[in-house]
Amino acid sequence: MKVLLINGSPHKKGCTNRALKEVSETLNKEGIDTEIVFIGGNEIRGCISCSLCRKKGRCTFDDIVNEISLKFKECDGIVIGSPTYYAGINGTLKSFLDRLFYSANFDKSFKVGCAVISSRRAGSTSAFDEVNKYFTISNMPIVSSTYWNEVHGREDDDVELDLEGLQTMRNLGRNMAFLIKCIDLGKSEFGCPKIERDNITNFCDGLE
Repeated sequence: MKVLLINGSPHKKGCTNRALKEVSETLNKEGIDTEIVFIGGNEIRGCISCSLCRKKGRCTFDDIVNEISLKFKECDGIVIGSPTYYAGINGTLKSFLDRLFYSANFDKSFKVGCAVISSRRAGSTSAFDEVNKYFTISNMPIVSSTYWNEVHGREDDDVELDLEGLQTMRNLGRNMAFLIKCIDLGKSEFGCPKIERDNITNFCDGLE
């Protein structure tokens, strides 16, 4: 079993990384392999809605998005880490997630997902909500913790003082490991729930 952790911050060793490291180490203790991937320093353009990924099976812009897509397909869970920019996730990560989730045409159902957000002071909960929407539209269970999945600080050393934030990350890691194991057991014991995808309704179809 493996979890992929995405560091969307432009600071490779900043607050977001410190939070992800706490989650990763906890997952390892629970018998889950992990890999932290830093994407925040890359130039990642946004989706241009060309839909060529539907024909190619990958994004037409052949960059780190396609590389991570292969890792995403093989993992059991994914953690998306972001700093808070104007009460949202940072732009590079937004472009990355739009293209990753749209172009990755494999079934993401029952892969476990969670958001990890860092902020100096505020705005983190709306960034948290923003990341979670990628999971809920993809039929992916979301992992919760004992507080919203966030840490606070300007520098990575500041996060060491956020004892509750680090505690939240450890609880998040244990909960994620538990959920992944439960889903694996459920698949073998009961199979996956039926998923209907036949109906797609547009509001211009005459709905009143």
